[in-house]
Amino acid sequence: MGKRKIEMKLVKDNSSKQITFSKRRNGLFKKANEIATLCGVEVAVVTFSPGGKPFSYGHPDVETIVNRFLNQQPNPTQDDHHDGNRTAMAEKLSQEFTDLQLQLEVEKKRGKMIAKENKKEKDLLLGGQASICELSLEELEKLKESLEKLGEKVKEQINDKEVSSTLLLLSGKPI
Repeated sequence: MGKRKIEMKLVKDNSSKQITFSKRRNGLFKKANEIATLCGVEVAVVTFSPGGKPFSYGHPDVETIVNRFLNQQPNPTQDDHHDGNRTAMAEKLSQEFTDLQLQLEVEKKRGKMIAKENKKEKDLLLGGQASICELSLEELEKLKESLEKLGEKVKEQINDKEVSSTLLLLSGKPI
């Protein structure tokens, strides 16, 4: 069952009114949070329940926004503070990024050196008398495939020899 359209009129039943208020209040606060997050604005919402209990949501906080609204002045001190924090944070993140880039380069070089050493060791092992226990799974699978192909070739050669032998016997000529 989908949502049905609710007629906009005063809810008369106190229990239903409280439930409606609670659900709608949460939705209202959620929307206020979304606009603050998406647009980077300051938001304040103050509402009173049917029972007279106050509820509020504010970003960054209700008191600051209400004072700013009542004074009708921008809050330059806070804006400067935010800009200073943003600049300091940007510098810190930039430094961390640079450090991580350097660390990444060092690790890449280290990885290349390790890969070269591994290749040298495998070349020595496979070029000489490599132990089957020292092969990787991929190398073992390639070895298995090669041995299967070799086995097929051996069977073909045996079959060819048997056919040749049979033909020679049938022709009556000695082998």
